[in-house]
Amino acid sequence: MMGKEKEIPKWVQDEIRDAKFGKPESFTRTGYILEIYEKDMKIDSQLYEAIEDGRKIIEGMNLPKKTKPADLMKGVVYEFTINSSKAPLSKKVIEFLKKEMEIDMDAIYQFELAKLELMDVDSDSSGEEESEEE
Repeated sequence: MMGKEKEIPKWVQDEIRDAKFGKPESFTRTGYILEIYEKDMKIDSQLYEAIEDGRKIIEGMNLPKKTKPADLMKGVVYEFTINSSKAPLSKKVIEFLKKEMEIDMDAIYQFELAKLELMDVDSDSSGEEESEEE
């Protein structure tokens, strides 16, 4: 009996593993944290604006060294400054992934979180109204 899962051949795995990443480019997006992995110093984030390859969710982004995972909050708006490195794949691998695996991918990306800043979105509404007191 054969399983439905297709094996990715070694030559494809090798190319992906040995992919040569270009110089990181920095970009800024707003979004929020979906998950915080304290032990691994990583987060998953949901962005409001898609990035270069069309995705809006980035999983397993490394946190900057000085960031304390315990200080982060899920579901609040942050501005993420992300360094993205791209490694293009060969035509042969792109065609294999598309045809055999139904994966539409022409490059591999690595994402490194350079900075994250809490957006001060509701500061004016959270202030206590003290002007009413006599």
